[in-house]
Amino acid sequence: MPSPLQQEELMNDKSVITGKTRIYGILGCPVTHSLSPVMQNAALHEAAVDAIYVPFCVEPDQLSAALSGLRALGVCGFNVTIPHKTVIMPLLDKLAPSAVQAGAVNTVVNQGGQLIGHNTDGDGLVRSLVKDLNCDVGGSKVVLVGAGGAARGALVALCRAGVKSVVVLNRTVAVAEGLIGSFRSSFPQIMLHGTALDGQSGQLVSDADLLINATSLGMAGEKIDGLTLALLPDHAKVYDMVYNPPLTPLLLDARNRGLQAANGLGMLVAQGELAFSLWHGIAPANDIMQKALSAFFNAAKA
Repeated sequence: MPSPLQQEELMNDKSVITGKTRIYGILGCPVTHSLSPVMQNAALHEAAVDAIYVPFCVEPDQLSAALSGLRALGVCGFNVTIPHKTVIMPLLDKLAPSAVQAGAVNTVVNQGGQLIGHNTDGDGLVRSLVKDLNCDVGGSKVVLVGAGGAARGALVALCRAGVKSVVVLNRTVAVAEGLIGSFRSSFPQIMLHGTALDGQSGQLVSDADLLINATSLGMAGEKIDGLTLALLPDHAKVYDMVYNPPLTPLLLDARNRGLQAANGLGMLVAQGELAFSLWHGIAPANDIMQKALSAFFNAAKA
């Protein structure tokens, strides 16, 4: 048996799980691929916070039951990923303005038994643009590829950051127009336009300052049909939300054009940092999440 002093030392060691350790996690299906546990646990350890972050694989038809269980177990907070980001909204007690505007939740805080939904994705994107591309989007002209949930969150954040205009390119014009139409009244000062992603869309990027891919295209090494960077201005920057593989066909095209470009790893880190702050009331140590992911990737290559 450890002595009373040894017991006290163990209880004060934040790397040891005890009855006081708080639980956080991520809900998704599948969720085994998630990198959030890697970076969140590294940040918790660095900050000496007595908590652990774990993945929860929740089938879509079990989401409501899972939330009841998490609430009953006193889980303090969790991230939300595919396919639950939208369908979870009516199941929560409250929604922060960031979640309402984005139409999706990626972070939930358990506040005294009430589950409050937030969205840190869009602000994470804007942070990453500044850090990884030195791109302050205020007053810029943006082309946004895609009109799904990721694009919606991006559009909200870009508009809040004061862009001059956004053109949404999507395979289905009606979906692009629907996304744009839902924001015109909220941001009347910003020029918003939705149109088809096809062979005629090249001209629409000719005066863009920034092009963002908000689709999953590129994850399997595929190109984005109908999109060409040939007419992008030389000063334009390219951001691909896809981060695995780290060099997508879009980013390779940007490199070949001599354009400054970045993948979505910085966005993953930034949204995670914002979630950490919501849960713990402190910011994580500078670059700790980025360093944890770099170490993880390096170990995977070895």
